[in-house]
Amino acid sequence: MTTTSLTVHQIARPTGFPTHDHFAFVEAPVPSPAPGTALVENLYWSVDPYHREAMDSDELWTLHAPMEGRTIGRVVESRDPGLREGEIVLHREGWRTHSLVTADTARRLPVFDGVPLSAHLGILGGTGLSAYVALTRIARLRQGEDLFVSAAAGGVGTATGRLARLLGAGRIVGSAGSAAKVAYLTEHVGYDAAFDYHDGPVAEQLAKAAPDGIDVFVDNVGGDHLEAAIASLREYGRIAWCGAVGQYNSTGGAPAAPRNLFDVVGKSLRLEGFLVRNHRDAQEELYDLAVPHLRSGRLRSDETVVDGFDRIVDAFLGMLRGRNTGKMLVRGTTAR
Repeated sequence: MTTTSLTVHQIARPTGFPTHDHFAFVEAPVPSPAPGTALVENLYWSVDPYHREAMDSDELWTLHAPMEGRTIGRVVESRDPGLREGEIVLHREGWRTHSLVTADTARRLPVFDGVPLSAHLGILGGTGLSAYVALTRIARLRQGEDLFVSAAAGGVGTATGRLARLLGAGRIVGSAGSAAKVAYLTEHVGYDAAFDYHDGPVAEQLAKAAPDGIDVFVDNVGGDHLEAAIASLREYGRIAWCGAVGQYNSTGGAPAAPRNLFDVVGKSLRLEGFLVRNHRDAQEELYDLAVPHLRSGRLRSDETVVDGFDRIVDAFLGMLRGRNTGKMLVRGTTAR
């Protein structure tokens, strides 16, 4: 095993879109586990939209310190009786090639025959869990109901479309940022219709794609997408608000509230935001639903994979620019 580790530090707060200048790679010897800890060689790293929010916060990410993120790795040396060498674990001590974890901070991952390990950061991980919770616990999607998903070609968006189809959704409509992503949604993910939000007002495009209205909206964008969804929702419709990627890099503050917000009252709509970390007890439910279909091939984990830890910043910035389809992942050399 190599004797040198790499860690990414954030070294400045961005204004608007971050650049490579906001990060630094720091080289150091591979750490040795102290009693009660284990050394993990990391295999896959997740880069996520919430990382952009964290870059602005002194409370979440301290400057000139290792960054965090969901990561899959293999225990290579352990002095924690709760972790055995060779076990595959999920932890949040990411953005580094090697991490020290404990049995309390790392979760042993089940190995499902026929399911790629990377799925634990995609359809079986926080990405898929966000989609599952949005559909089943927040929006409480019922069979035959029609659904609209914003940022539908991203990690949560593709997972939402695929899981909604398994759950018996009716018409599924998505928005995306390019013609190629629109085609991917309808040709591969199972969306009935999709549109490029650059092609015109979102409200007009949604009304055309879902002329009879929608029952459920899973929102990853906010702003004009939320306003459009409120206009298209039928009475007693539900909104599961996962994120607002449209404002993460904004320098003008949060977007204005939807002009039709009072329609939430007039239509008896329900809007609920959530954090997936508050629904970890749904993990086994997700496994029960998804794993059999992953094995059969009916379900897949949509991924854009960047090879090499040295390209993790490239992957992160690319994700913010919308250059991924599905979940953006970074794969280490030892994972291949």
